[in-house]
Amino acid sequence: MGAITSVHRTIDAVWRMESAKVIAALARYTRDVGLAEEMAQDALVAALEQWPEEGVPRNPGAWLMTTAKRRAIDQIRRRENFNRKVEEIGREVQEATPDAGEGIDDEIGDDLLSLIFTACHPVLGTEARVALTLKMLGGLKTEEIARAFLVSDATVAQRIVRAKKALADAGVPFEVPEGPELAIRLASVLEVIYLIFNEGYSATQGDDWMRPELCAEALRLGRVLAELAPKEAEVHSLVALMEIQASRARARTGPNGEPVLLLEQDRGKWDWLLIGRGLKALERAEALNQPPGNYYVQAALAACHARARKPEDTDWQRIAALYQVLAEISPSPIVELNRAVALSMAFGPAAGLALVDEISGEKALQGYHLLPSVRGDFLVKLGRTEEARAEFEKAAALTRNEREKTLLLERAAACG
Repeated sequence: MGAITSVHRTIDAVWRMESAKVIAALARYTRDVGLAEEMAQDALVAALEQWPEEGVPRNPGAWLMTTAKRRAIDQIRRRENFNRKVEEIGREVQEATPDAGEGIDDEIGDDLLSLIFTACHPVLGTEARVALTLKMLGGLKTEEIARAFLVSDATVAQRIVRAKKALADAGVPFEVPEGPELAIRLASVLEVIYLIFNEGYSATQGDDWMRPELCAEALRLGRVLAELAPKEAEVHSLVALMEIQASRARARTGPNGEPVLLLEQDRGKWDWLLIGRGLKALERAEALNQPPGNYYVQAALAACHARARKPEDTDWQRIAALYQVLAEISPSPIVELNRAVALSMAFGPAAGLALVDEISGEKALQGYHLLPSVRGDFLVKLGRTEEARAEFEKAAALTRNEREKTLLLERAAACG
């Protein structure tokens, strides 16, 4: 039983790492992202059936790819008008075996870019674009996507099914857009990449605080996009933001995997190579002299922390001013909550608490665990420990991440 469980964990890990690449490669052959995902899922089912009995293959990614392609051939053979596609795929896998070493390239290429632009096609609504791309490129479960959007699992599942059908019905080409169309579709692509990054950076649920493979996937996509659209300041800004945030990965967890908050992190563990890359990307964005966008301001905020070798060196007044700019560009209760933290650090906890109390009735913040968590922090600094304990307990009850829940309960207990 233990061996089977171990194999299932291996399959899950392989799927997380390889599924997007398998789907992208299949979509290039079939020109149908819905069919590509269906065949990739069939390959996953085959792995769950065969690997516990036969053992994990030497090259599991290649096994999934070859198995999925063979299923695609079988499916396409049932459609008489796809004979040409059968020949194209069949020539590649005719002599192959599932463990034949047909590796999946570690570099993100045109296939993966084509997949993300297809999933973000304007024929779909914004929510459908994001959900479909998170499923296909991020390998996220439906419930994880639902958590990100604060909707039901069934709603997300329905969005994904309808999105794939809409792409097929519209005959959306599997390609990277060019010319004016590129600019139109770029904003939704950036949104999707950052959502993938954030799911890896702060997992919404489960036992792990981070999923580094998702952060790495988003970073690779961002870097390729920066090459694809070198004159787009927001692309460089998003890359800068992700590079700087990713630089803190080693310092964000303690010896037992528990979360470590930003101001308590050992900055000697920060990856200064990534910080350097992030600051360079920010400079490239600034050199384009374009109006500041959402990602530029967020990257500038991250840079304020990155430039401070010690927490007390942080320029909190500049951070508060940048959050004010961000609130004007992209007004939201979440931005205001972050601005409250900056105001607290720059002008004292009473200033932060006043803003938090002002926005606490916002509908978007109901059920959001960071609202009581932030409020509890302000109350501790003001010496109102009994009220703070209740806020931390409330936050712990709202979060679905076990590591974060433990941290919040510890903070509650520290309030006596």
